[in-house]
Amino acid sequence: MPARRRGLDDLDLRVLRLVAERPRSGLLEIARLLGVARGTVQARLDRMTADGVITDYGPNLSPAALGYPVQAFTTLEVEQAAREHISRTLESIPELLEACIVTGPGDVWCRIAGRDNEHIQRVIDDMLTIPGVRRSTTVIALSTVVPHRVRPLAAADR
Repeated sequence: MPARRRGLDDLDLRVLRLVAERPRSGLLEIARLLGVARGTVQARLDRMTADGVITDYGPNLSPAALGYPVQAFTTLEVEQAAREHISRTLESIPELLEACIVTGPGDVWCRIAGRDNEHIQRVIDDMLTIPGVRRSTTVIALSTVVPHRVRPLAAADR
């Protein structure tokens, strides 16, 4: 098994940029645009996938385009002993986009999507029925200034 490298080189970053910018392009097209062999592109993608750098090849979906234009961030205060059960139960909520256990005020931060403010309220009410969830605090997102991204972080690692 080859030794794993730490970090990404220029070619890795160029491959990632093209895959992100042209997700429907084939390996041969990406190789042509980069001026490298198709096998080189495949090897780089395989290595970055095996190393956990690339975590998903699926399409990114827009909650708003799916009919969920309102996003909110909810902080849950929970009983620590119930965290595992709460985490499993949160996974069953389709409107839950992301949840993180955090330090500081609150215990679990959740990003949720809803059709309108009333829908967001129903989702929060459902969360409050989970045994071990004590209370919640919610803020509604008005707009997205910088969408979720990771590629700039990969380039900054250099």
